[in-house]
Amino acid sequence: MITFGVKKGVVRYVISEKNSRFLIDQLLFIIFVPKIYYFMIRQELIHPKSIVVVGGSNNTSKPGGNCVRNLINGKYAGKLYVVNPKETEVQGLKCYSDVSKIPATDMAIIAIPASACLEAIKVLAQKKGVKAFIMFTAGFGEESKDGDKLEKEIVSVITEAGASLIGPNCIGLLNRYHHSLFTLPIPEEDPMGADMISSSGGTALFIIESSMRMGLRFNSIWSIGNGAQITVEDVLEYMDNNFNPETDSKIKLLYIESIKDPDKLLEHTSSLIRKGCRIAAIKSGTSESGSRAASSHTGAMANPDLAVEALFRKAGIVRCFSREELATVGAVFTLKQLNGKNIAIVTHAGGPAVILTDALAKGGMEIPNLSTNPLAEELKKQLLPGSAISNPIDIIGTGEPKHLSIAIDYCESKFDNIDGIAVIFGSPGLTRVYEAYDVLSQKMRTCSKPIFPILPSVSTAWDETDFFVKKGHVNFSDEVGLANALIMDLKTPRPLVNNLELRGVDIPLMRRIIDNIPESGYIKPKEVQALFKAADIPMVEDLVSSQWEEIREFAQKAGYPVVAKVVGPVHKSDVGGVVLNIRSEEHLHIEFERLMQIAGATAVMVQPMLNGMELFAGAKYEEKFGHIVLCGLGGIFVEIFKDVASGLAPLATEEAISMIRSLRGYKVFKGARGQKGIDEYQFAKIIVHLSALLRFATEIKELDINPLLATEKGIIAVDARIRIEK
Repeated sequence: MITFGVKKGVVRYVISEKNSRFLIDQLLFIIFVPKIYYFMIRQELIHPKSIVVVGGSNNTSKPGGNCVRNLINGKYAGKLYVVNPKETEVQGLKCYSDVSKIPATDMAIIAIPASACLEAIKVLAQKKGVKAFIMFTAGFGEESKDGDKLEKEIVSVITEAGASLIGPNCIGLLNRYHHSLFTLPIPEEDPMGADMISSSGGTALFIIESSMRMGLRFNSIWSIGNGAQITVEDVLEYMDNNFNPETDSKIKLLYIESIKDPDKLLEHTSSLIRKGCRIAAIKSGTSESGSRAASSHTGAMANPDLAVEALFRKAGIVRCFSREELATVGAVFTLKQLNGKNIAIVTHAGGPAVILTDALAKGGMEIPNLSTNPLAEELKKQLLPGSAISNPIDIIGTGEPKHLSIAIDYCESKFDNIDGIAVIFGSPGLTRVYEAYDVLSQKMRTCSKPIFPILPSVSTAWDETDFFVKKGHVNFSDEVGLANALIMDLKTPRPLVNNLELRGVDIPLMRRIIDNIPESGYIKPKEVQALFKAADIPMVEDLVSSQWEEIREFAQKAGYPVVAKVVGPVHKSDVGGVVLNIRSEEHLHIEFERLMQIAGATAVMVQPMLNGMELFAGAKYEEKFGHIVLCGLGGIFVEIFKDVASGLAPLATEEAISMIRSLRGYKVFKGARGQKGIDEYQFAKIIVHLSALLRFATEIKELDINPLLATEKGIIAVDARIRIEK
């Protein structure tokens, strides 16, 4: 008989070893079965046939008054009501003195003091049939315990009525059907513009301002506020479950202050990206590590920021760190996708082109030298004397729109080693550049390769730039900002199908080992060896003993030189507990006696002395996120440089390879200064098997393999520590 139990993604089972293949099949089904969530976003929130603004007024400097104005100016086509006991008419609309007097209504916008909200919402939800609420009002869970209690009561009333709630403490919701925001400016709408979801209303507003300056348009804006009922994850779920590739926007911009459900965020963002969407996000509030006491390298490094990094990497989300970055990446998303890293730069100003070249090259983009191309001289003859065609292609300051057109055409159809074109074209203030910008507009629509416009003259050529943007384009006034956005997009991996790779992994044995460990804490070296063997992670043979004769016999059999390490103290190096390159029995005996005298010593470990490049792999359990897996160069590179990549378990081989190649020290892996490189695929296999171990031995909370040694015979774990919580 086989028994399965699932709680928060942790699988428990009773099974005989002969049924292990069936176990794996069933585990995969249980782990990856689609989740079912309570669906809270109703159509009355998206397309309300009637809206009441409770607290609307003639004073447009107040949230309720400005929201009424935004709804009217946005040409809301449904019935619009206002409730305000001090008014009889608000901005030309009939005003009701009390919510009990309005007709039945689809959606209510609440802009009254917090103390009055509960009673009004009870009437609206229970007697007026309201199925969607947007609460501008603040003073709830974000402010005090009493406010939190009141917020929960309001959510309970709304949820029991089967209604949706955005907020409280938000700026509202905007889509192409209704402008239920109380802020300005209102961005230009476009069904193919960005969908933005923000935890913070103020941040959303400032992102809108940055985006409008670049020409980025919006399809919808969701200000979640406290997220008392509907969270960022819920909006993504709605967008994913209702996604129509023909009519829906494929650009999603997120500002997240709290990830309440990482699994849900991962599921729906990766699903949307696989459906053709592109997603960029800021996650704020990751710098505080909580000052957790950590007893391993991994524990010290695996902080909430690395957990977010791992989640975004797995989902395929482009991670941004500022409002300007998010807006710039969003603007890049509106253009044709860059399928490669070879960029041609067309300019009439050499300086900005050099700055752009430096920024792109620093981030790993390529600026191919075009002067060696047989067609380069042909292009040069069609440009003005003094023009350069090496790349950047400089048509010089007196270059005309026709020269710009010719240079773009060569990059589009004649230079086959170009994936995208950056065009820098400003104005010296002597001539108008309407014709040049019109040429650029036409080329952006007709070329198959993406063209990135950098129009820096936002003062002297304001009218021409505005003319260009109003044709439906975006503009990157700063070349370095564009370069950084392109690099972030290029380095973000695509989401992969989340399959466990279990070849060679013995799950039943793994479980038996963990189940037989009696208590929490760091497990014994022999248990580490056994777990690694079950996970098919190669580990150097060793012996742990407090008896000299056993140590002596093992060293003689293994062959000198050997390594001796104290067993007991957690940080062996700090107490002088590691001795390398012991070449004789006499030396080993002296060190054995010394090591056994160290405070807390229970035994000595001895193992063959191996040579090779030091690597690092480890893992840490992070609340809500699960296991964060880290990899990098080992030894002092972990302690000093902290050059590590993070991934969210379970990992597939492609994900592990992507982690390895994202390291700053990756060139060392490939072989540098005559040194032999390492087998990155074997390293990736160890990382993948490590993630499988974590998936089925969830009691593991910290794990260090430092170092892994890349020897001539392969990569092998030399030292490892595992801490479990039963």
